[in-house]
Amino acid sequence: MHNFRNLIAWQKSVDLAVKVYFTTKEFPNEEKYGIVSQMRRASVSVPSNIAEGSAKSSKKVFCNSLETSLGESYELETQLEISKRVGLISEKDAELLENDLVEIQRMINGLKSKIASQS
Repeated sequence: MHNFRNLIAWQKSVDLAVKVYFTTKEFPNEEKYGIVSQMRRASVSVPSNIAEGSAKSSKKVFCNSLETSLGESYELETQLEISKRVGLISEKDAELLENDLVEIQRMINGLKSKIASQS
């Protein structure tokens, strides 16, 4: 069992979720129930799944939660790409979020590998 608040992947993914909330605030109102909702949900799911998995007594279950978190991060990456292509977000803002996201994905993969090797 891990204290999720001490996990850098959790800390950085919470920061990213906050950035996504502020960024999507600038999106048009007609996207409120579309891509804004999807992006916010995915961004919140990344740290939420890390936290949930850390409470499990089984390393295998924690790894499964990390895989779910990773899947949500790829979903968010796709939504960022779509937002960029349709002009909802600038190239620069998208790149900043994508850079954070790639770093988080690496951290989650690293954490998953570390936990799996301890089994």
